[in-house]
Amino acid sequence: MKTPKLLPWYARKAGVSLERAEALWRKAVREATIETGWVGNAEYWGSAMDHFVRLLEKERSTLCAPRVVPYVRAQNRMWRLPLLAMEDVFGALQAQWNRQAGSSHRVA
Repeated sequence: MKTPKLLPWYARKAGVSLERAEALWRKAVREATIETGWVGNAEYWGSAMDHFVRLLEKERSTLCAPRVVPYVRAQNRMWRLPLLAMEDVFGALQAQWNRQAGSSHRVA
């Protein structure tokens, strides 16, 4: 049975191996066949994908891998805050300078 072209992406996103994702895809296809009674039409493939995504989510919830990415992103944002604040201050100073230079230029 052919697997979807995006199966490796779904597996990586869920944090499961490609072999496990293929096994879950085969199970989703069996469940879709039982549910729809047809093979190959749009309803069948939609049902297979729904079952596959549900099985991946179930598999993902059983994994004990820590979710580090949100903490790293938060830390990155906190490190960038002083730089962003400095950028805003320099932008305000430049706008003030341009206003001052423009008004003194008009007076002369």
